[in-house]
Amino acid sequence: MSSPSSSIVEARNLTVDFAAGRGSLRAVCGVDLSLKPGETVALLGESGSGKSVTLRALMRLHPNSAKIGGAITVDGQDVLALSPAQLRAYRGRIVSMIFQDPGLAFDPVYRIGDQIAETVMRHEGCSHAQARKRGLELFERVRIPSPERRLDNYPHEMSGGMRQRAMIALALACRPKVLLADEPTTALDATVQIQVLLLLRELQREFGLAIVFVTHDIGVAVEIADRIAVMYAGRIVESGSCASVIRNPSHPYTRGLLASRAHATLAKGERLYAIPGSPPDLAAPPPGCAFGPRCDRFIDGCAADVPENIAIEAGHEARCFRLSALEHGSNAA
Repeated sequence: MSSPSSSIVEARNLTVDFAAGRGSLRAVCGVDLSLKPGETVALLGESGSGKSVTLRALMRLHPNSAKIGGAITVDGQDVLALSPAQLRAYRGRIVSMIFQDPGLAFDPVYRIGDQIAETVMRHEGCSHAQARKRGLELFERVRIPSPERRLDNYPHEMSGGMRQRAMIALALACRPKVLLADEPTTALDATVQIQVLLLLRELQREFGLAIVFVTHDIGVAVEIADRIAVMYAGRIVESGSCASVIRNPSHPYTRGLLASRAHATLAKGERLYAIPGSPPDLAAPPPGCAFGPRCDRFIDGCAADVPENIAIEAGHEARCFRLSALEHGSNAA
Protein backbone atom coordinates (compact mmCIF):
# COMPACT_ATOMS: atom_id res chain seq x y z
CA MET A 1 0.00 0.00 0.00
CA SER A 2 1.11 3.60 -0.57
CA SER A 3 2.34 5.73 2.29
CA PRO A 4 1.22 9.38 2.51
CA SER A 5 4.63 10.55 1.25
CA SER A 6 4.77 8.21 -1.76
CA SER A 7 2.94 8.25 -5.08
CA ILE A 8 -0.40 6.49 -5.17
CA VAL A 9 -0.37 6.48 -9.01
CA GLU A 10 2.74 5.64 -11.04
CA ALA A 11 2.66 5.22 -14.81
CA ARG A 12 5.99 4.57 -16.51
CA ASN A 13 6.61 4.54 -20.27
CA LEU A 14 2.87 4.06 -20.83
CA THR A 15 1.86 3.27 -24.41
CA VAL A 16 -1.57 2.55 -25.90
CA ASP A 17 -1.94 1.14 -29.42
CA PHE A 18 -5.15 0.63 -31.40
CA ALA A 19 -5.67 -1.38 -34.57
CA ALA A 20 -5.93 0.93 -37.60
CA GLY A 21 -6.50 -0.72 -40.96
CA ARG A 22 -3.61 -3.08 -41.61
CA GLY A 23 -1.39 -1.44 -39.03
CA SER A 24 -1.71 0.19 -35.63
CA LEU A 25 -2.13 3.66 -34.23
CA ARG A 26 -0.15 4.72 -31.16
CA ALA A 27 -2.40 7.09 -29.22
CA VAL A 28 -0.16 7.31 -26.14
CA CYS A 29 3.63 7.34 -26.50
CA GLY A 30 5.81 6.74 -23.46
CA VAL A 31 3.88 8.74 -20.87
CA ASP A 32 5.31 9.02 -17.35
CA LEU A 33 2.82 10.18 -14.74
CA SER A 34 2.88 10.18 -10.94
CA LEU A 35 0.34 11.37 -8.40
CA LYS A 36 0.47 11.67 -4.61
CA PRO A 37 -2.51 11.38 -2.24
CA GLY A 38 -4.40 14.67 -2.07
CA GLU A 39 -2.75 16.02 -5.23
CA THR A 40 -4.34 17.12 -8.51
CA VAL A 41 -2.57 16.75 -11.85
CA ALA A 42 -4.19 18.28 -14.93
CA LEU A 43 -3.63 16.64 -18.32
CA LEU A 44 -3.90 19.58 -20.71
CA GLY A 45 -4.11 19.65 -24.50
CA GLU A 46 -6.28 19.80 -27.60
CA SER A 47 -8.74 17.08 -28.55
CA GLY A 48 -6.89 14.05 -29.87
CA SER A 49 -3.75 14.62 -27.81
CA GLY A 50 -4.16 11.36 -25.85
CA LYS A 51 -5.52 12.72 -22.54
CA SER A 52 -8.67 10.59 -22.28
CA VAL A 53 -6.87 7.52 -23.67
CA THR A 54 -4.31 7.88 -20.87
CA LEU A 55 -7.08 8.24 -18.28
CA ARG A 56 -8.91 5.14 -19.47
CA ALA A 57 -5.68 3.15 -19.49
CA LEU A 58 -5.36 3.82 -15.75
CA MET A 59 -8.70 1.99 -15.29
CA ARG A 60 -8.13 -0.63 -18.02
CA LEU A 61 -11.31 0.53 -19.77
CA HIS A 62 -9.98 0.06 -23.31
CA PRO A 63 -11.25 -2.88 -25.39
CA ASN A 64 -9.20 -6.06 -25.40
CA SER A 65 -8.00 -5.23 -28.91
CA ALA A 66 -6.06 -2.25 -27.52
CA LYS A 67 -2.49 -2.96 -26.46
CA ILE A 68 -1.33 -1.23 -23.28
CA GLY A 69 2.42 -1.22 -22.68
CA GLY A 70 4.71 0.06 -19.96
CA ALA A 71 3.78 -0.10 -16.29
CA ILE A 72 0.87 1.20 -14.21
CA THR A 73 0.91 0.92 -10.42
CA VAL A 74 -2.00 2.27 -8.36
CA ASP A 75 -2.08 1.97 -4.57
CA GLY A 76 0.60 -0.71 -4.79
CA GLN A 77 -1.25 -2.83 -7.39
CA ASP A 78 0.11 -3.74 -10.83
CA VAL A 79 -2.93 -2.64 -12.82
CA LEU A 80 -1.90 -4.38 -16.05
CA ALA A 81 -1.66 -7.72 -14.22
CA LEU A 82 -5.12 -7.59 -12.59
CA SER A 83 -7.54 -10.41 -13.42
CA PRO A 84 -11.16 -9.61 -14.46
CA ALA A 85 -12.36 -10.26 -10.89
CA GLN A 86 -9.60 -8.07 -9.45
CA LEU A 87 -10.45 -5.33 -11.94
CA ARG A 88 -14.08 -5.31 -10.78
CA ALA A 89 -12.87 -4.75 -7.20
CA TYR A 90 -10.33 -2.14 -8.34
CA ARG A 91 -12.78 -0.03 -10.34
CA GLY A 92 -14.94 2.05 -8.08
CA ARG A 93 -13.18 1.07 -4.86
CA ILE A 94 -9.60 2.16 -5.58
CA VAL A 95 -10.06 4.25 -8.71
CA SER A 96 -13.25 5.86 -9.96
CA MET A 97 -14.06 8.06 -12.93
CA ILE A 98 -16.21 11.10 -13.65
CA PHE A 99 -17.10 10.78 -17.32
CA GLN A 100 -17.33 13.73 -19.68
CA ASP A 101 -21.02 13.26 -20.49
CA PRO A 102 -23.04 12.00 -17.50
CA GLY A 103 -26.10 11.79 -19.74
CA LEU A 104 -24.40 8.90 -21.54
CA ALA A 105 -22.63 7.46 -18.50
CA PHE A 106 -25.87 6.77 -16.61
CA ASP A 107 -28.19 3.99 -17.76
CA PRO A 108 -31.30 5.84 -19.01
CA VAL A 109 -33.79 3.12 -17.96
CA TYR A 110 -32.86 2.95 -14.26
CA ARG A 111 -33.35 5.53 -11.53
CA ILE A 112 -30.13 7.25 -10.53
CA GLY A 113 -30.55 6.27 -6.88
CA ASP A 114 -30.78 2.60 -7.87
CA GLN A 115 -27.61 2.89 -9.97
CA ILE A 116 -25.69 4.34 -7.03
CA ALA A 117 -27.15 1.73 -4.66
CA GLU A 118 -26.15 -1.11 -7.01
CA THR A 119 -22.54 0.12 -7.03
CA VAL A 120 -22.38 0.30 -3.23
CA MET A 121 -24.06 -3.11 -2.78
CA ARG A 122 -21.68 -4.77 -5.24
CA HIS A 123 -18.53 -3.46 -3.55
CA GLU A 124 -19.58 -3.47 0.10
CA GLY A 125 -22.17 -6.26 0.30
CA CYS A 126 -24.68 -4.12 2.21
CA SER A 127 -28.46 -4.06 1.90
CA HIS A 128 -30.34 -1.91 -0.61
CA ALA A 129 -31.63 0.29 2.21
CA GLN A 130 -28.09 0.92 3.48
CA ALA A 131 -26.83 1.60 -0.04
CA ARG A 132 -29.68 4.02 -0.71
CA LYS A 133 -28.85 5.82 2.54
CA ARG A 134 -25.28 6.24 1.26
CA GLY A 135 -26.69 7.66 -1.98
CA LEU A 136 -28.81 10.15 -0.03
CA GLU A 137 -25.79 11.26 2.01
CA LEU A 138 -23.78 11.77 -1.17
CA PHE A 139 -26.57 13.73 -2.86
CA GLU A 140 -26.67 15.99 0.18
CA ARG A 141 -22.87 16.28 0.08
CA VAL A 142 -22.81 17.37 -3.56
CA ARG A 143 -25.66 19.80 -2.85
CA ILE A 144 -28.40 18.37 -5.01
CA PRO A 145 -31.66 20.05 -3.96
CA SER A 146 -34.46 17.83 -2.64
CA PRO A 147 -32.00 14.90 -2.56
CA GLU A 148 -34.45 12.20 -1.44
CA ARG A 149 -36.82 12.98 -4.29
CA ARG A 150 -33.97 13.31 -6.81
CA LEU A 151 -32.73 9.79 -6.00
CA ASP A 152 -35.83 8.52 -7.79
CA ASN A 153 -35.17 10.61 -10.91
CA TYR A 154 -34.20 9.08 -14.22
CA PRO A 155 -31.14 10.73 -15.83
CA HIS A 156 -33.25 12.67 -18.36
CA GLU A 157 -35.20 14.30 -15.51
CA MET A 158 -32.13 16.19 -14.29
CA SER A 159 -30.40 19.25 -15.73
CA GLY A 160 -26.86 18.95 -17.06
CA GLY A 161 -25.33 20.48 -13.94
CA MET A 162 -27.38 18.28 -11.64
CA ARG A 163 -26.47 15.15 -13.64
CA GLN A 164 -22.80 16.07 -13.27
CA ARG A 165 -23.22 16.36 -9.50
CA ALA A 166 -24.96 12.97 -9.50
CA MET A 167 -22.04 11.59 -11.52
CA ILE A 168 -19.63 12.90 -8.87
CA ALA A 169 -21.78 11.26 -6.17
CA LEU A 170 -21.65 7.94 -8.06
CA ALA A 171 -17.88 8.21 -8.49
CA LEU A 172 -17.44 8.75 -4.73
CA ALA A 173 -19.96 6.10 -3.67
CA CYS A 174 -17.34 3.52 -2.62
CA ARG A 175 -14.85 6.02 -1.20
CA PRO A 176 -12.11 5.62 -3.86
CA LYS A 177 -8.55 6.83 -3.34
CA VAL A 178 -8.05 8.12 -6.90
CA LEU A 179 -10.55 10.11 -8.95
CA LEU A 180 -10.18 10.38 -12.73
CA ALA A 181 -12.10 13.35 -14.11
CA ASP A 182 -12.52 13.37 -17.91
CA GLU A 183 -13.39 16.97 -18.83
CA PRO A 184 -16.26 17.02 -16.31
CA THR A 185 -17.07 20.71 -16.86
CA THR A 186 -16.95 20.90 -20.67
CA ALA A 187 -20.71 20.83 -21.30
CA LEU A 188 -21.61 23.18 -18.43
CA ASP A 189 -22.16 26.94 -18.49
CA ALA A 190 -19.60 29.15 -16.77
CA THR A 191 -21.48 29.54 -13.48
CA VAL A 192 -22.16 25.81 -13.05
CA GLN A 193 -18.59 25.05 -14.15
CA ILE A 194 -17.19 27.14 -11.29
CA GLN A 195 -19.57 25.49 -8.82
CA VAL A 196 -18.43 22.01 -9.89
CA LEU A 197 -14.72 22.95 -9.65
CA LEU A 198 -15.23 24.38 -6.17
CA LEU A 199 -17.14 21.26 -5.17
CA LEU A 200 -14.36 18.97 -6.41
CA ARG A 201 -11.72 20.91 -4.46
CA GLU A 202 -13.85 20.76 -1.33
CA LEU A 203 -14.46 17.02 -1.69
CA GLN A 204 -10.76 16.44 -2.34
CA ARG A 205 -9.84 18.10 0.94
CA GLU A 206 -12.51 16.14 2.80
CA PHE A 207 -11.74 12.69 1.34
CA GLY A 208 -8.01 13.10 0.61
CA LEU A 209 -8.54 12.24 -3.05
CA ALA A 210 -5.80 12.12 -5.63
CA ILE A 211 -7.25 13.55 -8.86
CA VAL A 212 -6.19 13.32 -12.50
CA PHE A 213 -8.16 16.06 -14.26
CA VAL A 214 -8.37 16.04 -18.06
CA THR A 215 -9.10 19.37 -19.73
CA HIS A 216 -8.42 21.37 -22.89
CA ASP A 217 -9.03 24.64 -21.00
CA ILE A 218 -5.90 26.06 -19.42
CA GLY A 219 -8.05 28.36 -17.27
CA VAL A 220 -9.74 25.33 -15.69
CA ALA A 221 -6.34 23.68 -15.16
CA VAL A 222 -5.11 26.75 -13.27
CA GLU A 223 -8.18 26.65 -11.02
CA ILE A 224 -8.00 22.96 -10.09
CA ALA A 225 -4.44 21.65 -10.46
CA ASP A 226 -1.29 21.48 -8.36
CA ARG A 227 0.70 20.25 -11.37
CA ILE A 228 0.13 20.45 -15.13
CA ALA A 229 1.18 17.93 -17.77
CA VAL A 230 0.77 19.27 -21.30
CA MET A 231 0.06 16.54 -23.87
CA TYR A 232 0.52 16.67 -27.62
CA ALA A 233 0.23 13.76 -30.07
CA GLY A 234 0.28 11.21 -27.27
CA ARG A 235 3.32 12.58 -25.42
CA ILE A 236 3.74 14.80 -22.39
CA VAL A 237 5.71 17.70 -23.88
CA GLU A 238 5.91 19.83 -20.74
CA SER A 239 5.19 19.22 -17.07
CA GLY A 240 5.70 21.00 -13.80
CA SER A 241 3.94 22.80 -11.00
CA CYS A 242 0.98 24.89 -12.10
CA ALA A 243 2.76 28.11 -11.10
CA SER A 244 5.98 27.19 -12.89
CA VAL A 245 4.33 26.16 -16.17
CA ILE A 246 2.11 29.26 -16.28
CA ARG A 247 4.92 31.63 -15.27
CA ASN A 248 7.55 30.14 -17.57
CA PRO A 249 5.95 28.11 -20.40
CA SER A 250 8.90 26.56 -22.19
CA HIS A 251 7.49 24.40 -24.98
CA PRO A 252 6.15 26.26 -28.05
CA TYR A 253 2.87 24.32 -27.78
CA THR A 254 2.34 25.37 -24.16
CA ARG A 255 3.02 29.00 -25.11
CA GLY A 256 0.53 28.68 -27.94
CA LEU A 257 -2.16 27.34 -25.59
CA LEU A 258 -1.58 30.24 -23.21
CA ALA A 259 -1.62 32.81 -26.00
CA SER A 260 -4.88 31.44 -27.43
CA ARG A 261 -6.86 32.05 -24.25
CA ALA A 262 -9.57 34.69 -24.31
CA HIS A 263 -8.56 37.31 -21.74
CA ALA A 264 -9.57 40.74 -20.55
CA THR A 265 -6.50 42.47 -21.99
CA LEU A 266 -7.40 41.59 -25.59
CA ALA A 267 -7.57 44.94 -27.37
CA LYS A 268 -10.74 45.95 -29.17
CA GLY A 269 -10.71 44.53 -32.69
CA GLU A 270 -7.68 42.34 -31.97
CA ARG A 271 -8.01 38.75 -33.18
CA LEU A 272 -7.56 35.90 -30.74
CA TYR A 273 -4.35 33.98 -31.38
CA ALA A 274 -4.75 30.50 -32.86
CA ILE A 275 -2.05 27.85 -33.13
CA PRO A 276 -1.56 27.33 -36.89
CA GLY A 277 -2.29 24.00 -38.52
CA SER A 278 -3.97 20.95 -37.03
CA PRO A 279 -2.91 18.11 -34.73
CA PRO A 280 -1.13 15.32 -36.61
CA ASP A 281 -2.66 12.10 -37.90
CA LEU A 282 -1.47 9.57 -35.31
CA ALA A 283 -1.70 6.79 -37.90
CA ALA A 284 1.02 8.62 -39.88
CA PRO A 285 2.80 11.02 -37.49
CA PRO A 286 5.46 13.41 -38.79
CA PRO A 287 9.10 12.45 -38.18
CA GLY A 288 10.85 13.82 -35.13
CA CYS A 289 8.95 16.31 -32.99
CA ALA A 290 5.23 15.93 -33.70
CA PHE A 291 4.66 19.66 -33.12
CA GLY A 292 7.30 20.60 -35.69
CA PRO A 293 4.92 21.28 -38.63
CA ARG A 294 3.01 23.83 -36.50
CA CYS A 295 5.97 25.35 -34.67
CA ASP A 296 7.33 28.86 -35.36
CA ARG A 297 10.70 27.81 -33.85
CA PHE A 298 11.21 24.82 -36.14
CA ILE A 299 14.77 23.95 -37.15
CA ASP A 300 16.08 21.09 -39.30
CA GLY A 301 17.03 19.04 -36.23
CA CYS A 302 13.38 18.99 -35.09
CA ALA A 303 12.52 16.47 -37.82
CA ALA A 304 15.46 14.20 -37.03
CA ASP A 305 14.36 12.69 -33.73
CA VAL A 306 11.91 12.99 -30.82
CA PRO A 307 13.37 15.48 -28.30
CA GLU A 308 14.20 14.30 -24.78
CA ASN A 309 13.02 16.06 -21.63
CA ILE A 310 15.14 19.04 -20.61
CA ALA A 311 15.01 20.40 -17.05
CA ILE A 312 13.80 23.99 -16.87
CA GLU A 313 13.89 24.21 -13.08
CA ALA A 314 13.28 21.79 -10.22
CA GLY A 315 10.26 19.64 -11.11
CA HIS A 316 9.66 21.45 -14.43
CA GLU A 317 10.76 19.95 -17.75
CA ALA A 318 9.91 20.18 -21.45
CA ARG A 319 10.67 18.36 -24.72
CA CYS A 320 12.13 20.83 -27.21
CA PHE A 321 15.39 20.88 -29.21
CA ARG A 322 15.51 24.67 -28.97
CA LEU A 323 15.76 24.61 -25.20
CA SER A 324 19.18 24.96 -23.60
CA ALA A 325 20.55 26.18 -20.30
CA LEU A 326 21.24 29.58 -21.91
CA GLU A 327 17.67 29.93 -23.18
CA HIS A 328 15.78 29.08 -19.99
CA GLY A 329 15.69 32.63 -18.77
CA SER A 330 14.29 33.94 -22.08
CA ASN A 331 11.49 31.43 -22.61
CA ALA A 332 8.89 33.15 -20.49
CA ALA A 333 5.92 34.24 -22.53
